[in-house]
Amino acid sequence: MKIERLELRLLKLPLVHFFETSFGRIDDKHFILVRVDGGGASGYGEGVAEQDPYYSSETNETAWHIIADFIAPRVLGAAFAHPRELFPALKTIRGHRMAKAAVEMAAWDLHARLRSEPLSRALGGSRARIASGVSIGIQQSLDDLSAKVARELAAGYRRIKIKIKPGWDLEPVQTVRARFGPIPLMVDANAAYTLADADHLARLDPFDLMMIEQPLEYDDVADHAALQRRLKTPICLDESIKSVAIARAAIEAGACRIINIKPGRMGGFAESIRLHDLCASHGVPVWHGGMLESGIGRAANLHLSTLPNFSLPGDVAASRRYFDPDLIDPPIEVEADGTIAVPTGPGLGVTIREDRIENATLKRATFASQLSTLKAEV
Repeated sequence: MKIERLELRLLKLPLVHFFETSFGRIDDKHFILVRVDGGGASGYGEGVAEQDPYYSSETNETAWHIIADFIAPRVLGAAFAHPRELFPALKTIRGHRMAKAAVEMAAWDLHARLRSEPLSRALGGSRARIASGVSIGIQQSLDDLSAKVARELAAGYRRIKIKIKPGWDLEPVQTVRARFGPIPLMVDANAAYTLADADHLARLDPFDLMMIEQPLEYDDVADHAALQRRLKTPICLDESIKSVAIARAAIEAGACRIINIKPGRMGGFAESIRLHDLCASHGVPVWHGGMLESGIGRAANLHLSTLPNFSLPGDVAASRRYFDPDLIDPPIEVEADGTIAVPTGPGLGVTIREDRIENATLKRATFASQLSTLKAEV
C-alpha cells in the first residue's frame, strides 16, 4: 500500500442538541477529516481532537500542524505492507496520538478498500451487530434528564451513561434510579473530582452502577488505584489510558476494573487492538467510547467494536442524535433491540456525501507524494 495523496479538511457541523460535560458546553462540532488516496482508492479518517485542550492537550490546530508538517512527509510515497506499520513509522514524533490516529485510521480504510473487504474483517473482528449505549450530557434540570433517559430507553439503547460533576451527581443518579429502576446505568466524571472526594463518590455505591468513568485527573493512575480500593463501584479509565504501557500499569496497580477504548486517544487502530488484547489477557472488559463523531468516525468505531473483548455496550449511537444531516447516507441507525448493524461493504462500508463535506469545510490542504503542497484553501 502506498499513499499517493493526503487531503486535510477542518469541518464544522452543528449539533442537533448542545452537549455539556464537566469541561463545558458545545453547540457545534469542529474536527479534522483526513482522506488518503492510493492505488485508485480512497480512505477516510476522522480526527477526534477538539477546539479546546480540555479533554486532551491536542486541538484541531495542533493536529493540523502535526499532520501537515510532520506526518504527511513521513507517509506520502512510502510503501507500507500493512497499515499497522504506520504508527511505528511515526515513533520519532512524540505524543500527538490524535493526529497520528486520523491518518492511520484513514490508511486502514484504504487498505480494506483495496482488498475489497469490510474494515471489521481487516481489524480481526467478527460480529455482525454491536450493542449500543448512549451518553447523556449534563442537563438543565432533573426533569430534562429524566425526559432524555426515557427517550433513549424507548429508542432501545442497552445502556445509559450520564455525565456528572460536583453539584450534579448524587441527585441525578438517584432520580434516574427512582424513575427507571435497575436499568444498566453508569456515570462519567471526565476527571472532575479529586481523591479528597472519595467519601462523596462512595455514596454512589448503593445505586449499583456499572461503573464510574474517569473520576480523577487524566494523568493520575496512583490516586485512581487508591480510590478503587475505597469504592465498590468499578472504576473505568478513559483519559488516563493514552498508551498500552499506561494501561498495563493501571491494571497492575488496581486503578480500574474496566477500560474505555477510543482509537483517537490511543493513536489509531493498531494500538487499540494491542490494548484490547492486553485487557482480554487480564480479564478486563472493554467498551468503545465516543467523541461526538460524524457518521464517518462512527462507522470506524462500529468496525473496531466487533472485536471479542468489547463485551459492554459502547458509546456508538445513532447519527441523528448528533447530526442531521450526517456526512454519510443513509445515517447510522439503532434497531429496536439496541443494536447497530456493522457495514459489510469495503472499508468503512458507508456512502460518504462529498457535497455535505464540502458544505461543512472551513479550510482544506492537499499534499502529494512529492511532498509538496498542491493546494490549500481557507
